[in-house]
Amino acid sequence: MALINPKKKEVQVKIVYYGPGRGGKTTNLEYINQKFKSRIKAEMVTVKTYGDRTLFFDFLPLDIGSINGYDIKIQFYTVPGQVKYNATRKLVLRGVDGIVFVADSMGLRREMNIRSLQNLEENLRSFNKDLSRIPLVFQYNKRDLAAHNIALLPLETMQQDLNAKLNAPYLEASAITGDNVALTMKKIISITIGSLKKKLEEK
Repeated sequence: MALINPKKKEVQVKIVYYGPGRGGKTTNLEYINQKFKSRIKAEMVTVKTYGDRTLFFDFLPLDIGSINGYDIKIQFYTVPGQVKYNATRKLVLRGVDGIVFVADSMGLRREMNIRSLQNLEENLRSFNKDLSRIPLVFQYNKRDLAAHNIALLPLETMQQDLNAKLNAPYLEASAITGDNVALTMKKIISITIGSLKKKLEEK
């Protein structure tokens, strides 16, 4: 659940970009950081390993205005894709309000996408959370690679593999070119804020 500070009249919303290693999670945040620089009040924080891979997370705060007199602060995180850092992935997921699952469209990454989604569901269960009850957007990344004669998974296959049961919103995208990156971000913010408003009204 989002952190609500009644004194500051502020709501902190946590959105996590999840998915297999090298799928484009960090590239998404780097694009958002550049595109929305004027609304970002702090530097993007990245903790990397040897070889320039994300070890812990990328963190990017974004100010999106106010709802019902409360300032809404969005905090974006990514998780490391490598299997050996699962404890870190769990840690970053704690208190998550919304998730973007960044799937890799390359044909040879099909199994990695499926395993990563299973891992997400397992990690959420450790917090007694169900993925089907959390705001979620699928981003099918690297669609631009078709122009470079790289074999991509058909959209129908990715939908069947990842989204058949969840039936969440999805977008085809390219984090490198920025195609649909901002739209993915706006979609997950919209769904997450809508879900939080509903929860607050119920309370």
